[in-house]
Amino acid sequence: MKQKVKTRQQVADEYGISARTLSRWFQNKKLRIPKGLLSPKVQELIYQEFGKPIS
Repeated sequence: MKQKVKTRQQVADEYGISARTLSRWFQNKKLRIPKGLLSPKVQELIYQEFGKPIS
């Protein structure tokens, strides 16, 4: 199945956290995530860094 673009809120919901907390995770790991929707490629980077969400 092909992944689709997601919002930061959708990714945060997968981890059970707020979008603001997700942004803090990015800052703490010094990840440069582009603004706007998250492409499947960016999502994979996030999942590699923080692990796949259990949801």
